[in-house]
Amino acid sequence: MTIGCHRNITRKPAADKNNVTVTSIPHNGLREQAMRALNNLPPFSPTLSKLLTTLAKEDVFFGELASIIEKDTVLAGTVLKLVNSALYARSGTINSVRYAISILGLNKLRNVALGLSVARMWKNLQLPKSWSQAAFNLHSVATAIMADALAQRINVRYPEGAFTAGLLHAVGKMLIAVGLPQQYDAILLTYQTGSEITMEESEFTHIGCCHAELAAAALGQWKLPVDIQEAVGNQHHPRPDSGGAMDLSRLVFLAHGITNRMGIMIPCCTAKHEGSPEQAIQELGLGDQSARLLEDFNVEFNVMRGFF
Repeated sequence: MTIGCHRNITRKPAADKNNVTVTSIPHNGLREQAMRALNNLPPFSPTLSKLLTTLAKEDVFFGELASIIEKDTVLAGTVLKLVNSALYARSGTINSVRYAISILGLNKLRNVALGLSVARMWKNLQLPKSWSQAAFNLHSVATAIMADALAQRINVRYPEGAFTAGLLHAVGKMLIAVGLPQQYDAILLTYQTGSEITMEESEFTHIGCCHAELAAAALGQWKLPVDIQEAVGNQHHPRPDSGGAMDLSRLVFLAHGITNRMGIMIPCCTAKHEGSPEQAIQELGLGDQSARLLEDFNVEFNVMRGFF
């Protein structure tokens, strides 16, 4: 699997605002230490594991899915709230989980389950003060919803992986914050005070790898599809489109940029993005769909953010 991080950094060390030269520190074994932070992450909930296993079967029955979801009151409530939102505008309130599933469809149901369960997974992690778990959660789910919305309107390779790739695209940053808190703070200092240095370059300076590489490795350990691993690993340097279809890595890159333009970002480690989200969507040839896309995004995001 090819990961598109910059490994050969030739830029001279940058001086920070206090005229202190930032130099690299030894990072032998730091990548492995960050990866070991995976062991500190709780496993997927039994409900999610059972639900995802059921969704993966060739013959799926709504009644079987409903019986699983109804045992998780938060998940069931979110499914009903989403199906009764403006996104699925209907006359009358839907109170049946089974009927709600038939309206949402299996892909949307999988998205909701993943979004809620992943948020639960790292709810009680020990993280440095410089890390905002709330901002991370909101940016992750927003990128996932945006990636999925774009995949429904653009010819994308492996569109069914858009939500998951968007949801987990930044997990490498969290692994650094959990496993290497001191290095994480040093990475932020170099990035925020340095001159013309990217977040990825700062990460290489201090730990010898970038968060996208760590995220891809984590998804590999979780045995997620290779297409999703590669999309997350190459998100900052997307692979070229092929056969008239946008590569999933580029879709993740675009969804990440659009959500940042909307102000839904991880403030301490986000580069500035010029322009409005509408402009970014129009540049994709979706000018006449931009208003509806953002409207649908906001409805779904507001339902999901209530859990975070």
